[in-house]
Amino acid sequence: MYYYSANVLGERLRTMNALLDGLIAGYGIAIPLGGISVLIVNLALERGFHLGFMAGAGTATIDMICATLAVFAGAAVVASISPYAHPLQLMSGLVLIAMGVYGIFQIKKRGQADDHPPSEGREEAWTTYGKFLALTILNPFTVAYFLALIIGKGSTWSFSLMDCFLFIGGVAIASFSWQIVLAGAGALVRKHITPRFMKGSIIVGNAIVILLGLQIMISI
Repeated sequence: MYYYSANVLGERLRTMNALLDGLIAGYGIAIPLGGISVLIVNLALERGFHLGFMAGAGTATIDMICATLAVFAGAAVVASISPYAHPLQLMSGLVLIAMGVYGIFQIKKRGQADDHPPSEGREEAWTTYGKFLALTILNPFTVAYFLALIIGKGSTWSFSLMDCFLFIGGVAIASFSWQIVLAGAGALVRKHITPRFMKGSIIVGNAIVILLGLQIMISI
């Protein structure tokens, strides 16, 4: 009876460890400030929580997909994308710079946006989701990040099917929850600042996106 109970307890602890590993990995890749994070906050600041959430959902979806690829086919995926790492990194930097410049130049067109806020239809929400899905997928290192974590676990990672799904679930929970925090922060600030300060914040945010894009390109 004692042996059976110890086995059950050990199995449950191992299961919880897989979920915890996924949570830590998900927050580890989501929390560090990057261009996409700033874009999510900017969008929520400018257009509200709903579109900010959809942007964050696109990013979190890619984190979850990359974690899945790393768990089930990590080595093969990393080997297949490694020849294209630099072009993808260059494209990612260019896209961030373009989006930052576009965001700044669009401010003039939004001069009356505070009195007549644009509608947020379902089509626009899913378009936003798709844009951030495409932008996030340009990062070739996300799969490598998750793969390195899993390999680093060595013999402590059992690679059982349950462990794999719990790890992926932990990554999804962590990434989605952090994107909600970003969208919520932008939307909260939006409600408590003047239109002039909002425009200034959008300019600063987009300038940061441009600088982060330049940093990516310089580091290639």
